[in-house]
Amino acid sequence: MQGFQLYEHASTVPIASYNTEEWQKGYRSLKQEYDYWVDEIEGEIPPELEGTLYRNGPGLLDVNGERIQHPFDGDGMICAIAFKDGRAHFRNRFVRTEGYVAEQQAGKILHRGVFGTQKPGGWLANIFDTKIKNIANTQILYWGSKLLALWEAAEPHRLDPRSLETLGLEFFDGAIQPGGSFAAHPWIDPSSQFDNGAPCLVNFSIKAGLSFTINIYELDVEGKVVRHHDHPVPGFAFIHDFAITPNYCIFFQNPVKFNPLPFLMGTRSAGECIQFQPDQPTKVILIPRDIASCPKPIVLETHSGFVFHHANAYEQGDEIIIDSVCYENLPSVEPGADYRETQFEALAPGQLWRFRMNLETKDVQRQLLESRCCEFPFVHPAKAGRKHRYAYLGAAHTAEGNAPLQAILKVDVESDQRQLWSAAPNGYVGEPVFVPRGANSSGLYTELQGDEDDGWLFTMVYDSKHDRTDVVILDAKDLEKGAIARLHLKHHVPYGLHGSFTPHYFES
Repeated sequence: MQGFQLYEHASTVPIASYNTEEWQKGYRSLKQEYDYWVDEIEGEIPPELEGTLYRNGPGLLDVNGERIQHPFDGDGMICAIAFKDGRAHFRNRFVRTEGYVAEQQAGKILHRGVFGTQKPGGWLANIFDTKIKNIANTQILYWGSKLLALWEAAEPHRLDPRSLETLGLEFFDGAIQPGGSFAAHPWIDPSSQFDNGAPCLVNFSIKAGLSFTINIYELDVEGKVVRHHDHPVPGFAFIHDFAITPNYCIFFQNPVKFNPLPFLMGTRSAGECIQFQPDQPTKVILIPRDIASCPKPIVLETHSGFVFHHANAYEQGDEIIIDSVCYENLPSVEPGADYRETQFEALAPGQLWRFRMNLETKDVQRQLLESRCCEFPFVHPAKAGRKHRYAYLGAAHTAEGNAPLQAILKVDVESDQRQLWSAAPNGYVGEPVFVPRGANSSGLYTELQGDEDDGWLFTMVYDSKHDRTDVVILDAKDLEKGAIARLHLKHHVPYGLHGSFTPHYFES
């Protein structure tokens, strides 16, 4: 998703804020696993900051020199940055999935990937092989005293939160069957009405077959599945993310079609068989969390478009409001295409839109909140499913057009004001992770301890000038005063996907 990014002193940055060859350098494998204290820091780590920042993403973009066709097919690598007493410790480790271990031992690609990677040997080597490697490369979350590496098409992997050692697959005491899945975008309801106000984790999975089924899972603070229900979905369900409110799980069913024949015949990957349908509407599926009182999903329609990620959703009277990063369409994944040769200017940017869905009239209205190219939205965790004021996003440096993500953008959806911190022309940013000041005794951010923007933003920035990655800490109240601290790592980290923070300190 590293297709969208910015600079600290914008007036000094040329209009062309990025260099394609420099940007490409961030797409290299990091094969070495490190374990060290970060000793090169600009600025100062807030002395009251304590906890562990986890981040997941494809760390291996080739197998013994044989290139992975798309970064979304790369093996998951976890980074952990532990903070305490103004110091920081860095550790990275690959998730030892079954496929990763087998391919490292064989020294070659053994599995097909969703987004273009094929086994060597052409179609004869791939025909009728529908097994996809669990790459555990999308999200990392500490919940119920378990650290879980997530990839939406398979079971989670459980890791040791200190060493990052892979402990095995997690099935939640049989709630997930072998071969099942657990999506990569769970939400934590900070005060579940179904659990006497206690927090709970809400997630989903998609089960494919002659039709598609959305499975909803809700887990208590001990990590036990306390609610589980399934809902058939007509048509092809290409759903990466969802949102929650106190009463609903919300899914955008993107208008795409899937032709499985080239995949089965071994000539194309599954992702290369997906085609966007601009003449079809996007469907919004509202699944009640309380199926006893309202067992059937509500299906609405809105303009054609494509959504990867949602910032947040909330209820307001008879309406549900959801803020999402939307695209005009989904470009086709062309066989043999080189993702490093992305022509940004030829693609429509992702933008932040607000959808208002009236449950009485079934009407859906939409409003453009942010026209700047942006991705990876994040809100205060205590505002999950509740009305929020601030959204934080990775963004392009320039206000118009499509470009790599080089900035962090703060959008005030009440006042319509903006703050921007940019790393252009040499920096390329990842997802901003908002970390509030203060946590309750359980280590969860379940309520505001101050203002909604009272906290820090963490992002990993690839510095193409020095060919290394920085962990950057920003004051969420005032992005434009610059970085509070830049932690210079000893190496680069390939562009990643998602991350999370826990106030639990895991260093050794």
